[in-house]
Amino acid sequence: MANRSALINVMVGAVQKAAKGLVRDFGEVEQLQVSKKGPADFVSTADKKAERTLMKELQRVRPKFGLLMEEGGEIPGADTSNRWLVDPLDGTTNFLHGIPHFCISVALERDGEPFAGVVYEPVGDQLFWAEKGAGAYLNGRRLRVSARRHMDEGLFATGIPFKGVRDHPAFLAELEGVMAVSAGVRRFGSAALDLAYVAAGRYDGYWETGLSPWDIAAGIVLVREAGGFVTTLDGTDKMLKTGSILAANDNLHTPLRKVLHDAHRKGAPNKGA
Repeated sequence: MANRSALINVMVGAVQKAAKGLVRDFGEVEQLQVSKKGPADFVSTADKKAERTLMKELQRVRPKFGLLMEEGGEIPGADTSNRWLVDPLDGTTNFLHGIPHFCISVALERDGEPFAGVVYEPVGDQLFWAEKGAGAYLNGRRLRVSARRHMDEGLFATGIPFKGVRDHPAFLAELEGVMAVSAGVRRFGSAALDLAYVAAGRYDGYWETGLSPWDIAAGIVLVREAGGFVTTLDGTDKMLKTGSILAANDNLHTPLRKVLHDAHRKGAPNKGA
């Protein structure tokens, strides 16, 4: 069993407390009050309750840290070096349709860089966590990215754009390019879990654009600490600023990036990368 630091224990305690309400509400998903937040983008009462619980627990233990939350926005802290990035329900559309693939994602950003992250999938009780320099773990088991070396062996994940977001022709060019050289592409609907699955070696790579810092910060730490490589689609380290991300094992990151780059040369330019 891995020894968790005090920082990780704070994060784990917060997500597990928030998860209790999510699981209860998931069992009564048809009774949830739902308000429309944007095209095909919904927020549930469960989402808001979970965020309030996370904020309360994190502020109680680390009162000087700032917060950046999906629903509540930014709350500056006295400690300007440390900020929580909080997504109380990543996979909201899955949740509202009764699909048990969603999670809570909490990251600590330190001096502008992801430093620690927890991704908790409550239905399956899968607790992913990582801290810079301490490795990545799933329920106490050390994680490593996959060792596959060839694109035609690789299973990749992405996010399919829906109404009102991203440039659809650009994505279709990306998808066609990866489909042609890989063992398959999956779209499960949770960026945080996609990154956690890369860290666990379940996926060999993942790419997406148009994301927010709270979607990917915890997953970035997980993949890095599991031995993977994370950049934007353009190859920079500005993932949190651009919302563009490409994560893979160290064998397939460059080939995957080349496939996506070549796809854009043939298709529409990717505005988000």
